[in-house]
Amino acid sequence: MKKKSIVVVCMYYLVAMLLFTPGICRATETVTVNGSGSALDMMKPLIAAFHKSNKNIHVVMEKPLGSSGAVKALLAGALDLVLSSKPLKPEEVAKGARQQVYGVTPLIIIAEKNVRKSDITTQELEDIYRGKMTAWPNGETIRLVMRPNEDVDSKLLSKLSPGMVTAMNTARSRSGMVIAVTDPEAYHTVAKTAGGLGATGMTSIIVEKPPVTLLSLNGIKASPKTLVGGSYPLSKEISIVTGPKTTSAANTLIKFMLSPQGRALATANGVHVTFGAAAHQ
Repeated sequence: MKKKSIVVVCMYYLVAMLLFTPGICRATETVTVNGSGSALDMMKPLIAAFHKSNKNIHVVMEKPLGSSGAVKALLAGALDLVLSSKPLKPEEVAKGARQQVYGVTPLIIIAEKNVRKSDITTQELEDIYRGKMTAWPNGETIRLVMRPNEDVDSKLLSKLSPGMVTAMNTARSRSGMVIAVTDPEAYHTVAKTAGGLGATGMTSIIVEKPPVTLLSLNGIKASPKTLVGGSYPLSKEISIVTGPKTTSAANTLIKFMLSPQGRALATANGVHVTFGAAAHQ
């Protein structure tokens, strides 16, 4: 009995040591995140900082599914958290999705790095999409990299002017047009296509640094400051979307995003943080 008592006491102290000694035998929780490509690019430096103070929470972020695809995956229980650039649909809200606006980032017009141009006008964009303007000043053929018709970037560009809607529809009717489904696909395709022209969020430019030429629009340089001031017209929203099964670990990540450190990192990477604005519901 005496030996058995000693064994029991030893086991008790071993269990106590494992439970209460910092850093020993703590279960690691996983948070799966996906959504809009430009929003996920913003998340990369935030996640790196988050991991430093939350070593028992592992954040997994795969290639972007896009806002709509990620929300579907969230509601199916395959994701814990979504960073979206679209408002939720009524049916998504009915299924338990909840959205809060985090901030906005400029959508920047970009061209392949060898394009010798620093500014583009709305009229020039209309002419390019219509097919009236087909070459850059150096004679290089302009090669459009478009997004799907229902993509947020397409909708933003179409609102630049009444003529842009018609011009973009004309471009889509031409055969052989390059369509990039995700944000990373868009800026990488522009970067590797001679004479390429497209658009991407400022977050991607700052974080990923693709080798492209940044074009101001109608003489206004894209920045959070010009966006907030109203002189730059292309604003891409970033929202946090949670679902019925969003975990406490995911909420810890959200809390970090909303903290002074998280907000400062987002600001440094091209986001005007507007948390507190009414969510789309």
